[in-house]
Amino acid sequence: MEKFHSLAEWCNLADKYGISLAEVVIKWEASVSEKREAEIYHKMHNNLMAMKQSIEDGLQKKEATMGGLANGEAIKVRNAIENGLIADDRISRVSYRALAVGELNAAMGCIVAAPTAGACGILPAVLVTVAEEKNISDEELVDALFVAAGIGIIIAEKATIAGAEGGCQAECGSAASMAAGAVVYLNKGTPEQVLAAAALALKSSLGLVCDPVAGLVEIPCIKRNAHMAVQALAAADLALAGVGSIIPADEVIGAMAEIGRDMASKYKETAKGGLAATPTGKRIMEELLENN
Repeated sequence: MEKFHSLAEWCNLADKYGISLAEVVIKWEASVSEKREAEIYHKMHNNLMAMKQSIEDGLQKKEATMGGLANGEAIKVRNAIENGLIADDRISRVSYRALAVGELNAAMGCIVAAPTAGACGILPAVLVTVAEEKNISDEELVDALFVAAGIGIIIAEKATIAGAEGGCQAECGSAASMAAGAVVYLNKGTPEQVLAAAALALKSSLGLVCDPVAGLVEIPCIKRNAHMAVQALAAADLALAGVGSIIPADEVIGAMAEIGRDMASKYKETAKGGLAATPTGKRIMEELLENN
């Protein structure tokens, strides 16, 4: 299978060979890795199991996060649902699941970088929540992960998935784009709708800075995962309803790359700008330094 160098080329290959977007990714991976397709599928299935486990572990974890800045937030949301304080809907469920994985990551637990550790909660939370709603099988979820991977491959190639290079638009923005496209695929959307969802999610993330307080992946990163997971669901719903993106997905990725290049370094994971540079952010940094 030849390599695709844009999301449009990816769709064209699926049409050319009469196969799904997921199959294009699997076949391409097999051709470059020289591994059997069954082996590649099995590895992705393991990733799915690890994602599901990270949600459960995040909700049950006892370990503090490295900086102690975000602990038990996911449980608070889940308890609020159980006590009837907030609605038991897809927004609340995707939120506590994204928080759970983010907290687990910050406590050095086992997560799947999707596409990065800082954005690890978005894709698992979205997929598990949609699967719960639609009674979707693990096999279908694995295929959706390959679709998410296809989107991530092009973002990484044409722009970046690193906060240190492109800001949080490259981390949480990319994850939301991947998740949105995967949800459309799960709902039997067309390849064009998959790309529209990816574009809509990423467009709403353009310019998002990476400003970790005290340089830790805790504030605002963990809560940002919850917000961006909801954004991914909204983008998928819009695309499935027939709402497209006037700017093609590949061009949105190009815009993200340009913004990342122009973004000042203090807004790219250096903890020198944004929330990290606020009086409270600086105080937290000083206190952590004193205590360590």
